[in-house]
Amino acid sequence: MITVEGLYKTFKVSKRSPGLISAARSLFFREYIEIEALKDVSFKIDEGEIIGYIGPNGAGKSTTIKVMSGILLPDRGSCSIMNRTPWEERVEHVKNIGVVFGQRSQLWWDVPVIDSFELLRDIYKIPGIEYRKNIAMLTDTLDLGSFINNPVRQLSLGQRMRCEIAASLLHNPKILFLDEPTIGLDAVSKIAVRKFIKRINAEKKVTVILTTHDMNDIEALADRILLIGRGRILYDGDISGLRNRFGTNKTVTIDYDESSRKPQIEGTDLLSWSPERAVLFVDTQKTSVSRVITALTNQYELLDVTVENPPVDEIIAKLYKEYEI
Repeated sequence: MITVEGLYKTFKVSKRSPGLISAARSLFFREYIEIEALKDVSFKIDEGEIIGYIGPNGAGKSTTIKVMSGILLPDRGSCSIMNRTPWEERVEHVKNIGVVFGQRSQLWWDVPVIDSFELLRDIYKIPGIEYRKNIAMLTDTLDLGSFINNPVRQLSLGQRMRCEIAASLLHNPKILFLDEPTIGLDAVSKIAVRKFIKRINAEKKVTVILTTHDMNDIEALADRILLIGRGRILYDGDISGLRNRFGTNKTVTIDYDESSRKPQIEGTDLLSWSPERAVLFVDTQKTSVSRVITALTNQYELLDVTVENPPVDEIIAKLYKEYEI
């Protein structure tokens, strides 16, 4: 469905030293520096995948999305989406994509949400029956009914983001680009958005490309991760692969009948202890979790045991550190 091969994109940025004299000089003699946003970016995405496209600020995520959306023209390389080149066949291309930028709105600020939807219906030339069916489905699943007739400026951030997602799906796109879709949302709104993304992916086979710094979104939604850093693709795989590679430790929490003895087990470090609870760090390269639990069982009358993987944020941070990005 999506094939990206050898994309390069360079931006020319003006350079100026601080101060009034430098400002005056720059009016006549402007210096520029070149920033390579993309350097030989290549990947393939199949229909129905949910891709987490991650990387630090300035890594090239938004530039890639803009190229794939047809907004930017790359310096060289190719991009084929549903057998179309986005920047050469923009009119036909945009009929099959939906785009949500968390920091930018496609809704009109001072008019009711439904009026924005009506205008988008005319822009995309959506047939009346299809439009009404989509409005009903989106209003129900995203719970828009209580504020769909309110001006956008009166909505909370969570309500507006739900409307933004609905607006991007009115024309039944096959591909959905989501750039920070849950930024600033409360826990309830985040869960609602995640459930909806999962639903449209499962029911309509919508391919989703998600860029975000919220690793909980990635863990909850993405089947596969693409890591970009300094304009290059550095990792292409799933979260379980990252856990096997970097998640070589686990945390074991035990509750037990009151005891004054602290656990001492080879291959573990005691993170916290009380007469009724202990939390241990387990290095799985030195010992297994099952051996640790067996040793604890021999030492205590256990009431409860919890084994936790390291947070996904910690694993991604290790990945960033390895690639020095």
